[in-house]
Amino acid sequence: MKLKTFNIGGIHPPEHKLSASAAIQDAPLPKVAVVPLSQHLGAPAKVKVKRGEMVKVGTLLAKGEAFISANIHSPVSGKVAKIEPRVDSSGFRRESVVIEVQGDEWNEDIDTSNDIIKDIKLEKKDILQRIHDCGIVGLGGATFPSHVKYMIPEGRSVEFLIINGVECEPYITSDDQLMLEKGEEMMVGIRVMMKAAGVEKAIIGVENNKPKAIEHLRKIADQYQGISVEPLKVQYPQGGEKQLIDALIKRQIPAGKLPSDVGCVVNNVGTAFAIYEAVQKNKPLVERIVTVTGKTVKKPSNFKVRLGTPISDLLPLAECDMENTGKVINGGPMMGKALVALNAAVTKGTSAVLLIKKEESKRVTVQNCIRCGKCMSVCPMGLEPYLLSVIARQGENERCETERIMDCIECGSCVYTCPSGRPLLDNIRLGKANTGFMIRTRGRK
Repeated sequence: MKLKTFNIGGIHPPEHKLSASAAIQDAPLPKVAVVPLSQHLGAPAKVKVKRGEMVKVGTLLAKGEAFISANIHSPVSGKVAKIEPRVDSSGFRRESVVIEVQGDEWNEDIDTSNDIIKDIKLEKKDILQRIHDCGIVGLGGATFPSHVKYMIPEGRSVEFLIINGVECEPYITSDDQLMLEKGEEMMVGIRVMMKAAGVEKAIIGVENNKPKAIEHLRKIADQYQGISVEPLKVQYPQGGEKQLIDALIKRQIPAGKLPSDVGCVVNNVGTAFAIYEAVQKNKPLVERIVTVTGKTVKKPSNFKVRLGTPISDLLPLAECDMENTGKVINGGPMMGKALVALNAAVTKGTSAVLLIKKEESKRVTVQNCIRCGKCMSVCPMGLEPYLLSVIARQGENERCETERIMDCIECGSCVYTCPSGRPLLDNIRLGKANTGFMIRTRGRK
């Protein structure tokens, strides 16, 4: 049977799933946790603790008061030592709560048992409030506050909940292992999300290079009405929101529109598990699964890591060879970004830490564009990356908007296929930032 996929562009880079089947291990608690107040898309949360205050795991550190924002909770117990700007994984200094770790005491209202709770007692309104209170965001990379996704506008309804288990980025295996080890809890989380969205049908999309996960989830899904598992063709970026919707239900999202405009809500499998823990166990998002991998890593691993843990703490656990490492990436090789400081903290959006060998970390010499059109043929959004790169670099923001630069999902397919080694995505990211600022400024006038 022909496997489903999206209908425009795409590539198939080497998968390098070095940590596949590596069981999830608990990473040790850090001595000091650095918790940024902006770990999500939208406005930073407003700090609610003071220096010298004692906190437990689950204590509210900062409240997401804006419409698009998310609460931040303490991932450790101890004393608030400082509230100050610290360098995060993007290289910018962000306001952070610094906690000296003392033991591992959890808030009493959090269920820390391993019991699986299948009975969903909360109603839709209470589910949304619990997701908001627990600071749940999308764990697939975008970190969009999850409660906002389920606030379906009046007069609009959705038909499908689509769960992203694709994990198409090379090297990363955190979602794959989560599906294998926490499939039952994830399935309950999906039922919670179905109730929140008011839908009767959920589809879990998983690329066909994860046969164990597909088989495992299908066995569990048989016990849950309305949930199906769909194998997908291995094609990057299959996990893009628009690409996944196209592959599974053959609906295309128009420019400037949302999945709800075509009858869908989309969430990652990690988000489904986090929502299960929030709604069924009252557990805030204080930890996540992180893959530590790369060709200079002796023991590629999947770790359950408390947020706020310095990334540098994870490297010895996987026996990383730093002498032969030229670059450390936050995320995968296609969409991840190089770290400027290894002591940057693990946050809600940290899916992986990837080490690149010295000889592979150097950029190739940039050549003139030969007009081959390869970047156009692989772009999953049907854009013209060579053109966007040029006009973005020239600062032609109005033309960038006309040429749909804001539709770029920054997947990196254009750079991967360019024979001239041109920094297409670098220029497009710059153009998106400038064009986005222009659009927002125009809206304020």
